[in-house]
Amino acid sequence: MGPEKITPEMFNRLVALAALGLDESEAEYLREELNHQLAAVKELSEIQVDPDVEEKPHGLDCLGAEPRPDEWVAFPNPEKILALAPETQDGMIAVPDVAKLGGGAA
Repeated sequence: MGPEKITPEMFNRLVALAALGLDESEAEYLREELNHQLAAVKELSEIQVDPDVEEKPHGLDCLGAEPRPDEWVAFPNPEKILALAPETQDGMIAVPDVAKLGGGAA
């Protein structure tokens, strides 16, 4: 199981990885709010549920048509999308290396 609380050190590491620009009051407010969420998740995980209860992705029974098949369809003109990108490489959109932006490996 994860930590009981998000420490200032842990929070500062997460802020750096996400490249967020927060002042001190914003950072402390957000850290407190995340700790409230963490406590709520912990509280929910402690609720005893009968083992015969079937797990569902949500609390409602879905009625109606079955989900459509998940089929990949190629975009007819990818060059139009690539033309909008600020930088491309080998026919793909180039993006910065996220690990280098965050200051190294976690």
